Amino acid sequence: MSYKTYSFADVDIVMSHPSVGVKDIGFSGLGIGSIAINMANDRTVHDTAADGTVMISKIKTASGTIALVVQQLSDAHMWLQKWSNYIYLTSTNANEWAQATITVTSRSTGEIFFCTGVSPQKSADRTFQAQGQNITWNIMAADITPFS
Repeated sequence: MSYKTYSFADVDIVMSHPSVGVKDIGFSGLGIGSIAINMANDRTVHDTAADGTVMISKIKTASGTIALVVQQLSDAHMWLQKWSNYIYLTSTNANEWAQATITVTSRSTGEIFFCTGVSPQKSADRTFQAQGQNITWNIMAADITPFS
């Protein structure tokens, strides 16, 4: 019998910014619940003429979004907030805005995603209530390069 095992514990997420530093925000006890990588654009478009001729366009694009779901008291959330505040409020250099990178590595699947030109889509929404909550950080990337 052949089988394969997936484990989120085998997913490593490292985020880096030249002025804020490097943070391993993977499964290593920092309160991350999930990560979703979504490409923003279609890579092909088919245009059909009146006579039925199909013109196929290959579009070279690799931008997208990363959604990080973290616990509201987690080290991961605190680092993301520090990063977001630094590039939005503190930094006077516009070039620092999209200097962050994110690398996602899954040892279970063999996939690696290298994301560059990373910036926060907006500050994460917050909910305060009797029970602690998860917070979703929506992050944009100018280029998401998959390796496998």
